[in-house]
Amino acid sequence: MLTLGLVGADALDARLGAFPAQFLNDLSAKAAALADALVDKVRNDKLSGQVLNAISGELRDSIFSEVRIDSDGVAVNVGSAGIKYAAIQEYGGKTAAHEILPAKANVLAFIAGGALHFARRVEHPGSLIPERSYLRSSLAEMMDEIIAAFAESPGETWEGP
Repeated sequence: MLTLGLVGADALDARLGAFPAQFLNDLSAKAAALADALVDKVRNDKLSGQVLNAISGELRDSIFSEVRIDSDGVAVNVGSAGIKYAAIQEYGGKTAAHEILPAKANVLAFIAGGALHFARRVEHPGSLIPERSYLRSSLAEMMDEIIAAFAESPGETWEGP
């Protein structure tokens, strides 16, 4: 009769039991690092002259990332918060015609045709804003790096530090 035994079965069972939690932790750490890299690319490249020039820096400063872990896995959100014009810069669009009124004075002052003009109000015809993708284009540029990093994750977790 042949008898087989497995040495280290308890250790293997413990390691396999701990793998899902450790993998989720490692995956969330990697997701956070990749999200930070994406935010840096958007802020320091795209919104610092590559796609849009920073005038006030408000759009650049509004870029954020958040990583959430739940029963479905790890979710990453990278976006802009609190800036009304963020979406129209990313996707393009048309602004509606509207009236411009002075906010801090009795009249508006502006230069048109090389001459200084004053007006109590101005009828703006609306604007066609072209697409100036800073979020989606950054994600597309980093996609291969992101996929490769996540593809390596299970093996890195299994091998350990």
